[in-house]
Amino acid sequence: MTLSASRWWIAGLLFASTTINYLDRQTLSVLAPSLKTEFQWSNTQFALIVMAFRAAYAVGQTLSGRMLDRLGTRLGLMLSVGFYSFAAMATSLAQGLVSFAALRFLLGLGESGNWPGAAKAVARWFPARERGLAVAIYDSGSAIGAAVAPALVLALAASTGSWRLVFVIIGALGLLWMLVWWRSYPAEAPPPVEPVSGGPKPQMNELLRQRRTWGLILGRSLTDPVWFFISDWFAVFLVSRGFRLEDSVAGFWVPFLAADFGNFFGGWLSGRLIRAGWSVTGSRLAIIVAGSIGMTALIPAAYAAGLGLLVSLFAVATFSYAALSTMYLTLPGDLYPDHSVATVSGLTGTGAGIGTILSTLVIGIVADRYSFVPILTAASFIPLAGVVLTLWLLRKPREL
Repeated sequence: MTLSASRWWIAGLLFASTTINYLDRQTLSVLAPSLKTEFQWSNTQFALIVMAFRAAYAVGQTLSGRMLDRLGTRLGLMLSVGFYSFAAMATSLAQGLVSFAALRFLLGLGESGNWPGAAKAVARWFPARERGLAVAIYDSGSAIGAAVAPALVLALAASTGSWRLVFVIIGALGLLWMLVWWRSYPAEAPPPVEPVSGGPKPQMNELLRQRRTWGLILGRSLTDPVWFFISDWFAVFLVSRGFRLEDSVAGFWVPFLAADFGNFFGGWLSGRLIRAGWSVTGSRLAIIVAGSIGMTALIPAAYAAGLGLLVSLFAVATFSYAALSTMYLTLPGDLYPDHSVATVSGLTGTGAGIGTILSTLVIGIVADRYSFVPILTAASFIPLAGVVLTLWLLRKPREL
C-alpha cells in the first residue's frame, strides 16, 4: 500500500473508532427516557450521571494526550479503545444511580483518548492542505454515531427485550476495531509530513504559558458544551416538547447528519482556501467565525412548534458547530510540533470537558425548574464569546 493510500486508510480507521466511541456514549442518551422512568430519575439526577462521564472525560483528555505523546498513536489508541469498550459492556450490570455514574466515569476516562490520538495521527500523516479534510473524516464519526444510535439502540432494545444486552452488544464493537487497528497501523509510523519546528519537547507549564494554547482551550470550552448538550439531551428535549421518541426517530438523526456534512464542508473549505493563497491559520479562523454565527439558529429553535422546523433549525446549528469544531481540532497540528500535538489537543479537550460539566449541571436544574428555552438561548450566544477570545489570543503574528 502506498503512503498516500495508507494515510487515507488510517483516516478511515480513525473514523470507525470515533463512530464506535459515540455509539457507546449515545446508548445511554437514547435509553434515557425509559431508564428515567424505570429508576425514577429527575432531570437533575440524570445530569449527575452525565456529569460523571464528563468529569472523567475532562480529566482524561489531558492525561491521555500526554500518554499518547509518550506511547505513540498505535499503542495509545489501542489501550484507550479497549478500556472504554469493557466499561461500556460493564454498564449492563448497573443497578441504580451510583453504579450508572461510576461506570459512566470509567467510560469517559477511556473515551478521552480518541481525539488527542486522532489529532496526533493526522498531524503526522497529512499535509496542512489535507489536514482539515482528514480531521473532518474522523470527527464525522461523532455525527454518524449519534445519528445511527437512536435507530440501532431502539431496534436492539426491542429485539432483545433488555436494555442491558444493548450495552453489551454495542460495547463489543470496540473489541473488533482493536484487532483491525493493531494489524493495520504501522509499528513505525513515518516522520511528520510537514513538521512544525519546535525544539525539545516542552513541559506542560511551558505549553500553558503560551497565549495560543489558551486561545484554543477557551474556544473549545465555550463551544463544545453546545454539541454535548444536543447529543446528551436532544431525546429528553423532544419528549419535553410532546414528541414521542419512537415517532421522532426519522427527525432525530437529521441534526447529527447535518453535523456530518458540516465536518466535511469545514475540512474541504479550509483546504480550498489554503490552495487559493490564504494562510493556514487564517483559513481555519474564518470558518470558526462563520460557524459561531450559524450556531445562533438555536434561538428560534427554542420557540419552534412543529417537529420539521425544530429539527431544521437544530440542523443549521449542528452543521455550523461541526465546521467550527473541525477547525479547532485541526489547529493543534498546525501550530505545534509532533511531540506536543496530542498534549495540546488533550488540554483543549479538558477545557471543553470542564465547560460541559458546568453546563450540564445548569441544564438539569434549569430544565427542571423552568424549560429548555433559556438553555437554547445561552447555547447560541456563548460560542460567540469563545470565538472572540480565540481571535484575541491567537492574534500575535509571532505566535502564528
